[in-house]
Amino acid sequence: MDVLPDPIIFEWDKGNHDKNFKKHNISNQEAEEVFINDPKFILSDRKHSSEKEARYMLWGRTNHKKAITIIFTIRNEKIRIISCRDMHKKERREYESKS
Repeated sequence: MDVLPDPIIFEWDKGNHDKNFKKHNISNQEAEEVFINDPKFILSDRKHSSEKEARYMLWGRTNHKKAITIIFTIRNEKIRIISCRDMHKKERREYESKS
């Protein structure tokens, strides 16, 4: 699924700026790396999408090979990360089978 804007620009919500680091020990820089690195897989997150805003799930790796799942949306041609965390075991198996 090719939904990423070109160029890739991130928009971080100031209220949630360090939420993912506090909750999942993933920095904003690590989250951004996953969008640049390959292989990465983007899936539609229909469960959390609305008529107003589509959400997506991305599976990929940081520069240090940390396997990450990211939920994001695109607003005004910018990527807005909603949450990110380590991949669950099932997600990691599926990611590795596709890689």
